[in-house]
Amino acid sequence: MSLRGRVLLCVGLTLGLLAVALGYVIVAGRRGAAPAAPAGAVDLSAGERLLFRSTAQVSYGRVATVPRAAAAGPRVVSGLSCDRVYAAAGAGLCLRSDGPLATYQLAVLDSHLRIKDTYPLVGVPNRARVSPSGHVLAWTVFVTGDSYNGGKFSTRVGMLDIATGETVDTLETYAVSRDGRAYRNVDLNFWGVTFVDDRHFYATMSTAGRRYLVYGDVAAQTVRTVAPNVECPSLSPDRTRIAFKEAIGGDPGNGWRLTVLDLATLRRTPLAETRSVDDQAAWLDDDTVMYAVRRGPKASDVWAVPAAGGGAARLLIPDAESPAALGNR
Repeated sequence: MSLRGRVLLCVGLTLGLLAVALGYVIVAGRRGAAPAAPAGAVDLSAGERLLFRSTAQVSYGRVATVPRAAAAGPRVVSGLSCDRVYAAAGAGLCLRSDGPLATYQLAVLDSHLRIKDTYPLVGVPNRARVSPSGHVLAWTVFVTGDSYNGGKFSTRVGMLDIATGETVDTLETYAVSRDGRAYRNVDLNFWGVTFVDDRHFYATMSTAGRRYLVYGDVAAQTVRTVAPNVECPSLSPDRTRIAFKEAIGGDPGNGWRLTVLDLATLRRTPLAETRSVDDQAAWLDDDTVMYAVRRGPKASDVWAVPAAGGGAARLLIPDAESPAALGNR
């Protein structure tokens, strides 16, 4: 579906969700690119740097980078503010506020952190990812208004192919296979995309009180379950493992344990981080997972832990969240 066919905006508005700025998540109405914020020396090209959102008081919310070899040291801070940020192959995705009201937008970034285009989102930004080629962007936002959910928060996934202009406005219309059988239910919910390539991805699906890792195909518009109790997956650079948060005892109310799933054997390895991690982890390299841990309403740090299950968690970037390793695929 092309971004230039804008009938989805009308559909979203009729749902009555815009008033609370938490409705059906769509990419609605192509808008002209907003002027880029001053970007300083921050860029998104591949290199030995880590990209993140600063939570330091003097640069709160702004996009920044640090060298991999000195991640806890001085940072280069841009003038661009985001609620979530991610980048790969010189392309970036910034989810951010859009004006004084509780409205949000997707900003498409080039390798120099310039804003190429913006698109309005109806929902609160939660997760962001970019495919290894840099061609496809994915995001998750919180929404309300789903009749099956009793007014509680749900999530919506969207995708944008910046090379073709094609969009995926929801995964809830995809054909679902659960445990090898066709499955349909009104309460299907998706979040936390991680890309294999421009066509294939993993994500979390919830239904009937359970959460699953699913494998998706954009061209075929299908998803199939891979393993239960997997949330916010992150595919390793070598494509063999998924880092994720696993609900303790199968109940998110108990918190989450950061875990790695081997895709060939489906063997799970709990990592040395024993605090509850409510984040979509990212890979620092093939051997290390990084993730944000909150220490206050607006304060968080990025930590790292060995992906093999041994060792100990270590502070990687203080006053930071939403990390991405620019040298990874």
